[in-house]
Amino acid sequence: MALGRAFSVAVTGVDGQLVEIEADIGQGLPSIHLVGLPDTTLNESRDRVRAAVTNSGEKWPDGRVILALSPATLPKVGSVYDLALAAAVLDAGDAVPSVRLAGSVLLGELALDGRVRRARGVLPAVLAARAAGRTTVVVPESALAEASLVDGITVLGAATLRELIDWLRGDGELRPPVGALPSSERPCGDLNEVIGQDEARWALEVAAAGGHHVLLTGPPGIGKTMLAQRLPSLLPMLTEREALEVTAIHSVAGILPGDHPLITVPPFVAPHHSTSVSAMVGGGSGSARPGAVSRAHCGVLFLDECAEIGAKVLEALRTPLEEGEIRIARRDGVARYPARFQLVLAANPCPCAPARDVDCICAPLARRRYLGKLSGPLMDRIDIWVRMHGQASGAFASSEAESSAVVRGRVEAARKVAAKRWQEYGWTTNAEVPGHTLRQRFRLPSEALVPVENALRQGRMSARGADRAIRVAWTICDLRGGEKPGTQDVMQALNFRQRGAA
Repeated sequence: MALGRAFSVAVTGVDGQLVEIEADIGQGLPSIHLVGLPDTTLNESRDRVRAAVTNSGEKWPDGRVILALSPATLPKVGSVYDLALAAAVLDAGDAVPSVRLAGSVLLGELALDGRVRRARGVLPAVLAARAAGRTTVVVPESALAEASLVDGITVLGAATLRELIDWLRGDGELRPPVGALPSSERPCGDLNEVIGQDEARWALEVAAAGGHHVLLTGPPGIGKTMLAQRLPSLLPMLTEREALEVTAIHSVAGILPGDHPLITVPPFVAPHHSTSVSAMVGGGSGSARPGAVSRAHCGVLFLDECAEIGAKVLEALRTPLEEGEIRIARRDGVARYPARFQLVLAANPCPCAPARDVDCICAPLARRRYLGKLSGPLMDRIDIWVRMHGQASGAFASSEAESSAVVRGRVEAARKVAAKRWQEYGWTTNAEVPGHTLRQRFRLPSEALVPVENALRQGRMSARGADRAIRVAWTICDLRGGEKPGTQDVMQALNFRQRGAA
């Protein structure tokens, strides 16, 4: 009886766990048995691995091969284990020495001819390998740029199983990493392309400076989508930690570009209004995949025609809006994905959506029912409501509007002030600050809170809505360079919460 051993990584959500793969070659009829809670894709790896080993010029053992993946209670999903399975069998058959296998982690899917293909979740897998104390990780050559984003561990790329075997025997070298190029292009246009709509532009600037959620209502063709698409151009570049988080999510989702794997600009995600709950928050059979809310992490989630989106889909947004992450329970465990994004909703005021309100033919009940899918608890989590109106002379404006670069300068300055203020508590934007902190440790002057108290007393606002209005007031104060919000800042913030309902 001969034993072989190799290591790979199981990725659940954006977290990885080291998996030990043992191969036992015993007596009996030639067969392959895979144990350790494999899914269908991993079960099929028996045929892929055997064909790849044979087509790489190596002999498959003549006997009963048992492959065990440990921890045995952890569900194993995907094809990322193929390379490690093949190495464990070769180690058990004394075809390769085990010296380099002991400290290495192998990631990759095998083709029948021995080529090493890219698998999902390479970046979080490399991060997990480093956390587990491994010194070397071997990945597919096509994923080398992605894996090289992780410091503190040796990353090598293999194009074929033959190359890995030669490296294990000391007869060849694997490819070293190359510098990963960041995706620094902002693809969403410039704010100076938006003509007129000064109030909506100001609202967008406030939203960008404080990380606030926005609702835009108005007739079709007025510029709601155009404004929303330009919000990412007002946001600062992602920090190193944010860039790795966003890149890891896109890696698990399988949508990471191979040539520019490091995502350094805020993502913009705009799902269709017919999207399902699973597509929005994540899901799928077996291990849950990240949804739109996670792919928009540290960026913008834009829901156009939000009144046409199913009520269950909209209500599913309440938890990630409040907590900044999504937890999806499935048969194979609970997947946790970050989901701290800026939500932008856009809707027409009624089903017929005329250019002028006086031309509306909808009954009053139909108008109320149209936006009725936006429930009170969801609307409470929207900081800024903007009702946009048409401008007959806007298309002939002579002066050029401010560009995104100019506005982004003010946004970055306001964010730096907020980050310095909340640094002790670990928050970076005003939108993240809990309500009890605003009411107790950073309480506003009594005269500034009078408008909020009046709105609460009259039932025009909930306690959560009051907290969000105060957060917006802090952002307006930061943009004007003040030390603490005054009555005018609070009035502007309250005005933002009332315009959308007009």
